[in-house]
Amino acid sequence: MKRILAMLIVSMSLWLATLPAQVITKVGTTSAQFLKIGVGSRAIGMGSAFVGVAGDATSLYWNPAGISWLSKRETGMAYNSWLAGTNFSFCGIVVPMGEMGTIGTAFTSLSIPEMEVRTIEEPEGTGVYFGASDLALGLSYARSLTDRFSFGLTVKYIYQKIWLMDASSFAIDVGTLYKSEFHNLRMGMSISNFGGKMRMLGENTRIEHAVTDWQEALNVGFIGDLRTGQFPLPLRFRVGLAIDLLKMYILNREYLRLTLATDAVHPNDNTEYVNLGAELALLDMLSVRIGYKSLFGKDSEEGPTAGVGLKYNLENYTISIDYAYANFGRLGYLQRISMGIGF
Repeated sequence: MKRILAMLIVSMSLWLATLPAQVITKVGTTSAQFLKIGVGSRAIGMGSAFVGVAGDATSLYWNPAGISWLSKRETGMAYNSWLAGTNFSFCGIVVPMGEMGTIGTAFTSLSIPEMEVRTIEEPEGTGVYFGASDLALGLSYARSLTDRFSFGLTVKYIYQKIWLMDASSFAIDVGTLYKSEFHNLRMGMSISNFGGKMRMLGENTRIEHAVTDWQEALNVGFIGDLRTGQFPLPLRFRVGLAIDLLKMYILNREYLRLTLATDAVHPNDNTEYVNLGAELALLDMLSVRIGYKSLFGKDSEEGPTAGVGLKYNLENYTISIDYAYANFGRLGYLQRISMGIGF
């Protein structure tokens, strides 16, 4: 296993070193950008290096194969302010079904408060208000094929709306996760948002066009639709490693654990980049996390992350509360809180 780990690390380093330089990164050329927002403050605090760590309800986003390792039902929730005055929310529920596998469902949304329509003629406002919102609803299934290897699949519906226009599409996520005995080394892979293109259509694209001279003279014509462009979904291919580098026990109870994780990400709208993360857990109750997101990525304002987590075990319930801080460079910073309940 030591040789396999060394070969994987060397191969990943050589792959990143030989990538060709790209002048055009394709940033902003995909639709449904909200699908790129990570969920769960634990993952965010670890620099979004979570494909190999995945093992809670937020795995529905990072790697659906991770939910197969859950032994009881779990839900994860988050509602936070996002950039530019927007609001981001996530809710996921996972239900193990024994030998039949594990199912889960997740709801994700990004919305803005309503704003008043302003025009050149009425710069102070027209009295008409508009809003914008994005949402995704997914259904997942995962199963452990052996005691070490599992796979997962998610089918999701994606919808975007702004004022009187909207767009929708379907997509799938696929993931695998392998666990070894060498310091609990986990190797994960996931492909996210593989689906069709999205095109905005609606009342706001309709125009009245005069076809003949007499229609132009009378200022009348036919109603038509402007042809809007189609844009692909933000496809992501991730390969991740996670390892419990240090574990200490007292009276057969885990006292201290240090987990290191890294993800290599290949997006279709940017250059390849790497996420790095670490988590130090004490008595499986208090956790401290640090990370760095989008290392080697271009045209990105993301960078250092940090976070803490509290986990409390009751007789039949487990409650976890996590906090994360993420630096967005010129855009400032974000603080995020999420909660998980196992029952």
